[in-house]
Amino acid sequence: MTDLSSLPDEAVRKAALREQALARRDALEIDDRLIWDEAITQAMLALPVFDAAEGPISAYWPMRSEADPRPVLEALHERGLPLCLPAIVAKRMLFRRWAPYEPIVPGGFGTLVPDPAQPESVPAILIVPLAAFDRRGYRIGYGKGHYDAKLTELGAVTSIGIAYAAQEIDTVPDEPHDRRLDWIVTERETIRCG
Repeated sequence: MTDLSSLPDEAVRKAALREQALARRDALEIDDRLIWDEAITQAMLALPVFDAAEGPISAYWPMRSEADPRPVLEALHERGLPLCLPAIVAKRMLFRRWAPYEPIVPGGFGTLVPDPAQPESVPAILIVPLAAFDRRGYRIGYGKGHYDAKLTELGAVTSIGIAYAAQEIDTVPDEPHDRRLDWIVTERETIRCG
């Protein structure tokens, strides 16, 4: 267990909520998660934001027990939409072009990312992972703040979080730097947050 006593109160609370939500997610049966990933995929593809999208669209390569966005990316690729994946370079998130079945390489923190030779891309839609979320559209990630910083930098970008319903909490302790998502999709429902 991590010692949280030296962190400010909000940080302590967020860390504890993250730990609890990730424990709930990790405890989910893999067979259930596979079924739920299909439900999430269908709900994602029904979102109206993809009807008029020209891209690029970014998602993440799943790690551990995260909801898997790869089937969504494959379907959007089949629709002809350009895709990209995030990478952390010099402590800053950027995006590189990627298409299904193209090579990926280790990117640190257990992630896989496009080959560094791929060109950078600026996404119009971000599909983001969630450790925990609330119905207002606030999320808890892994604590580095990369997505919040990138959402602020990009400005007018559509953000969609995907997670399992078990990761929902009553209220994420939001701070001034936190950015609210536009949508959250779980296996049970689609939540319009904005």
